[in-house]
Amino acid sequence: MAAERAWLATGLPVAVFRLAGIYGPGRSAFDRLREGRAQRVVKAGQVFSRIHVDDLAAVLRTSMERVAPGRVYNVADDEPAPPQDVIAYAAGLLGMAVPPEVAFEAAALSPMARSFYAESKRVSNRRIKEELGVTLACPSYREGLRAILAAGG
Repeated sequence: MAAERAWLATGLPVAVFRLAGIYGPGRSAFDRLREGRAQRVVKAGQVFSRIHVDDLAAVLRTSMERVAPGRVYNVADDEPAPPQDVIAYAAGLLGMAVPPEVAFEAAALSPMARSFYAESKRVSNRRIKEELGVTLACPSYREGLRAILAAGG
């Protein structure tokens, strides 16, 4: 927040982009599944917002054409989802066995990974759609994962 305020106070035509979890080729549930390190960690009520890297690029490109200094945008897809659902869907697309669910408390997570579960990360992307006119190519993780697979990922 301090960095955002500092940039906004410069008087430059600055907009702030708050990014959801970025995924794409080389950085998705497919990679974790193929490497044998995917876990379906379950924490009640836990969801995360995500954004496919191609949609992130489209939002930033569009924002350069429609400068809105001082605005703050959440860059996320339309469907925050539990992480275990994303892993299960990706496993299905790959024709792999779905990893078993693991309770958050019992999951083997790094301190950084564990910190992501401190709170749900559900955000609204209304502004990128209404103000910037963005239409997401991957409005949910399902379209995003299918796009990665279709591109050879």
